[in-house]
Amino acid sequence: MVSKQKPLLVLLLVTVLAPIVLFTDRLSGSFHSIARSDFDHGGLNPVQDWAKPLKEQIGVVHSHNKINFRGSFSAFKAKELSLGKHVGHKSRVLSEVAEVGNKHESGAVIEQVTGKGNQADGLGTKILAQKVKEIGSQLQSSFETILKVNKSKIQAYPKSPKVVQENSTDVANNKINKNTVMPDGRVRLLRDQLIRAKVYLGIGAIRSNSHYVRELRARIKDIQRTLGDATKDSELPKNAYEKLKAMEQLLAKCKQIQENSAIVIRKLRAMLHLAEEQLRVHKKQTTFLTQLAAKALPKGLHCLPLRLSSEYFSLEPSKQQFPNQEKLDDPKLYHYALFSDNLLAAAVVVNSTVVNAKNPADHVFHIVTDRLNYAAMRMWFLANPPGEATIEVQNIEELTWFNAGYSPVLNQLGSQSMIDYNFRAHRANSDANLKYRNPKYFSVLNHLRFYIPEIYPNLNKVVFLDDDVVVQKDLAGLWNINLNGKVNGAVETCGENFHRFDRYLNFSNPIIAKNFNPRACGWAYGMNVFNLAEWRRQNITEVYHSWQKLNHGRLLWKLGTLPPGLITFWNQTFPLDKSWHLLGLGYNPHISNKDIEKAAVIHYSGNMKPWLEIGFPKYRNYWSKYVNYDQVFLRECNINP
Repeated sequence: MVSKQKPLLVLLLVTVLAPIVLFTDRLSGSFHSIARSDFDHGGLNPVQDWAKPLKEQIGVVHSHNKINFRGSFSAFKAKELSLGKHVGHKSRVLSEVAEVGNKHESGAVIEQVTGKGNQADGLGTKILAQKVKEIGSQLQSSFETILKVNKSKIQAYPKSPKVVQENSTDVANNKINKNTVMPDGRVRLLRDQLIRAKVYLGIGAIRSNSHYVRELRARIKDIQRTLGDATKDSELPKNAYEKLKAMEQLLAKCKQIQENSAIVIRKLRAMLHLAEEQLRVHKKQTTFLTQLAAKALPKGLHCLPLRLSSEYFSLEPSKQQFPNQEKLDDPKLYHYALFSDNLLAAAVVVNSTVVNAKNPADHVFHIVTDRLNYAAMRMWFLANPPGEATIEVQNIEELTWFNAGYSPVLNQLGSQSMIDYNFRAHRANSDANLKYRNPKYFSVLNHLRFYIPEIYPNLNKVVFLDDDVVVQKDLAGLWNINLNGKVNGAVETCGENFHRFDRYLNFSNPIIAKNFNPRACGWAYGMNVFNLAEWRRQNITEVYHSWQKLNHGRLLWKLGTLPPGLITFWNQTFPLDKSWHLLGLGYNPHISNKDIEKAAVIHYSGNMKPWLEIGFPKYRNYWSKYVNYDQVFLRECNINP
């Protein structure tokens, strides 16, 4: 029995060992070829390409040039293997061999060869299995040695400069093996560089640098010439790599400039924010100082009333009276009402009106001032009579009927809250609009305009003039205007947004919102024609009183006379031609000389009064030409043009 098994065992060993020897020899040559071929063509780790198939299924040949092993050895089918662009190998055709190590499968092999598996002796089977196991161990050891040798050769092999690394993000996204070179990758990179370069040309930080703009344009032209119509890396010229590298360096510089520009932009924004905050503070300070300058009279204007008062009280009583007092109640003459404590300003109003009047003798001026300026005002017009015109100067204290019991506004001005608002500094800071702290808003003289019919009971029509106006033409024509039953004749100011009703009145209050239109046209105080007969008939003064009572606590409007005037004369104002009255010479520096010369009355409304240093120099001459600076009292008080 043993003699019969020996030939079978020898035949089996030859059958198994012959392919192993041949395959091992071929395998060593294949590894050497793969090490050079795959690495030269972009393979980064060929060992992995041979190690991975050890875990794959038996007998499967993949398209990625991989030979599959499992355990010690597996069945192998012959196919042509492509191991690079130009290097190819053919594998040998192996017979079907069962996997060694499994007793059941080893028995199947013996049965397949002899056809007498059932007759095999148990001892022979054990010997055969032991021999096959030894051969398998030797084969596995040889295979591991080959892997180590070839791995060391691959690591020592120098890298080719032609290797182009593909973008790792693109490889990950497209699930491409790291060892596989992206086809035509250099063409793709060049096209990508063109797009990036054109984008950088449109960035402001790069465009502001002429050097980088010129260099970018030159590099773009180089890349365009290099690319041409190429669609493959093989169609690119030899210097394509140098062009690509140069462009990449330039794009890196542009990126750094862009990042630096972003930092600069953030710094500039912070500086702009700081500058805006400083500007806000300076504007607030400027407003405060302007209001302070507007409230403060120059030293000369303090001196003048003192000097005139002293002179007035030195006169004999007979010389303290004005001539032509019989004209004061004549309704056929042209009567003007002027309420002021500014002596020089009142003098300009009277003088300019008389100078431009065709018949000065027909003009009568009614002036009301306070007790401090009463003597000085009288002395001025006694020393400087207005030609043939008639003048009257009254002391407000002579109007005994004008008291807090009759006038709600006097009661409010004398209240503790108004005194606190006017004189306590910490309360001043709570009011955002400093202009309301101007003394004119607290002056009783400023509110006398609502009591003209009571002051002049014998007159039917009066022209009211503010003390900061200059008359440039004859105003006699105002008495010929038919007001069509209206009480107030005034120039409307619809062209300016800040003269709309919502600018002055509190439309969040339901009383105001219910009775008035927020976009209604305002009109100008300063030169107004009042029909006193109609005023008395409609009892306009009581209308004014009722609104003043509702405004307790300043809920309907702040301070001043224009807001209550808009309410009191609502639907009672006749619009005059704009040429009669021009506003804004005290706040608007852009009024044309043509408009000024065309106006009958120019109004220095605002804080820049012509008698103050802060007044606009370009407008001062229209006012100062009606001041006689050679007058002895002006020289003594050092009042100069």
